[in-house]
Amino acid sequence: MTRGSADDSAPRGRSRRNFAGSRPVMDDVARLAGVSKQTVSRVLNDHPSVRAETRETVLSAMRTLGYRPSRSARSLASGRTRMVGVISFDAARYGPASILTAINTAAQEAGYLLSSIALDTAEPDTVVEAVNRLSAEGADGVIAIAPQLWVGKALADTRLDTPLVVLENGLDADTHQVTGDSRAGARKAVGYLLGLGHRTVWHIAGPTGWTSADHRLGSWQSCLEAAGAAVPTPLIGDWSADSGYELGRLLARRTDVTAVFASNDQMALGLLHALHEAGRSVPGDISVVGYDDIPEAAHFLPPLTTVRTDFAEIGTRSLRLLLDRLDGTEEPSRTRSLVPVDLVVRASSGPPPAG
Repeated sequence: MTRGSADDSAPRGRSRRNFAGSRPVMDDVARLAGVSKQTVSRVLNDHPSVRAETRETVLSAMRTLGYRPSRSARSLASGRTRMVGVISFDAARYGPASILTAINTAAQEAGYLLSSIALDTAEPDTVVEAVNRLSAEGADGVIAIAPQLWVGKALADTRLDTPLVVLENGLDADTHQVTGDSRAGARKAVGYLLGLGHRTVWHIAGPTGWTSADHRLGSWQSCLEAAGAAVPTPLIGDWSADSGYELGRLLARRTDVTAVFASNDQMALGLLHALHEAGRSVPGDISVVGYDDIPEAAHFLPPLTTVRTDFAEIGTRSLRLLLDRLDGTEEPSRTRSLVPVDLVVRASSGPPPAG
């Protein structure tokens, strides 16, 4: 009786070739499993046409030989390089660095390599050059960690042919986006302080034009307005502890300040330094809430109440979303993914001083 295709055939027996002394290749696996090289390729790429028993036979042959599929072997069968490109800006900050680490870990677990480019400027020509470089390297898709609005505009203007996922930005409705829920985080911080009895909450904002800073600033203001509280003039920092310290020195001189919400933990750290230096008690005189929950936040003096952002989830979710696009398994309606945030209450916040 004539056999069907190689995918449906049973193994034709074990080869007695001695593979010792040489690194096994795909041909060796096919010979030992008694199938075609094409069948081995299909097993490597989880092709649905391979029968379960044939798949197990091929996997068993791989284990026997100690065969580890090369990236090029996978690419031949799938038409992909199995490489993901990442463009990052301000990569030294805790958030972007943590996201990049999570993307790299998730990519390795999925069998992909990572090629990353860190840019110091978001000029359109620089962004286009980075995208072209990743495309030339054969990236199957690109993830852009783009915290500034003008970075998002530069990416949108490139009109990429490569699948794109953008983090921490708000491009057009067709661009796949993953971001922490900054608006909800600010509402939690301000609502918590108002709930403690503070009449209003001052704000040290991040730099204008950064998506997360703008979202937190807008949410802070709308939350105060909804509560019928006074809206103080926001103080604009640059994410650094130095800027938090300088702005904190201004706040420390005011007797009407009882609560401050800082747009990140580094600026909150500088604020705590300024308040301590001025002899203002935290939280006895002034309560402080930060944002991000960096690893050191629990060890500030006092330990910092803050909004926790799950940067690892942002990175992992962005890689998963990109791979879904490449596999054609994405949900058409799921172009934006908001990662929830949590308020972590520590010793830097409390009720306002009596009187």
